Amino acid sequence: MTNKFIDLPNYNLLSISEMIQNSAEFYSEMNLRRTVRDFSPESIEREIIENCIKTAGTAPSGANKQPWHFVVVSDPEIKKEIRIAAEKEEKSFYNERAPQEWLHALEPFGTDENKPFLETAPYLIVIFEQKYKIDKAGNKEKNYYTTESVGIATGLLITALHRVGIATLTHTPSPMKFLNKILKRPENEKPFLVLVVGYPAKNAKVPDIKRKPLSSISEFK
Repeated sequence: MTNKFIDLPNYNLLSISEMIQNSAEFYSEMNLRRTVRDFSPESIEREIIENCIKTAGTAPSGANKQPWHFVVVSDPEIKKEIRIAAEKEEKSFYNERAPQEWLHALEPFGTDENKPFLETAPYLIVIFEQKYKIDKAGNKEKNYYTTESVGIATGLLITALHRVGIATLTHTPSPMKFLNKILKRPENEKPFLVLVVGYPAKNAKVPDIKRKPLSSISEFK
């Protein structure tokens, strides 16, 4: 089999000063990104969500298998069903399964089993990881590095949404298998996370946190 290659399209080499300026500006913009739990119910144009998901779809993936599927939920009844199922798992987590050390780490964020944002926010984007594909003949086709690939795509999605002024919250009730049932997704897909998407409420509050400095998160050799 002969591999087909094309010229690298539209590569534009910037000057060093431009790269420094652009990287600093982008850092400053992304440093303003915060996870939000207080959402406005105000609707968002579907085209905006579609463009951000298309951006997520540009992520690199193992063998270019693109092992992701995004289910965008805006139907109030489905959001309510997801909230009920998620809060059931969260109640078990907070009251039975979570070690005390974990609960102590969560205290500054004021979280508990109640997740009203699952109904308040205009969109829930449920991201599924496709462990394998099924071809037209019903045969399994293996995907590679699925968790890493879907994680990168999710990061791009969060970045794209922030870039246009939309707030997000990553929500991962455990286990999440109920999402397959509610959203009628096949067995080869595993829920990766629920991304809550919307404008922040006018009175939205966020914890007063600090991010680690460069010296704590990197080293150069």
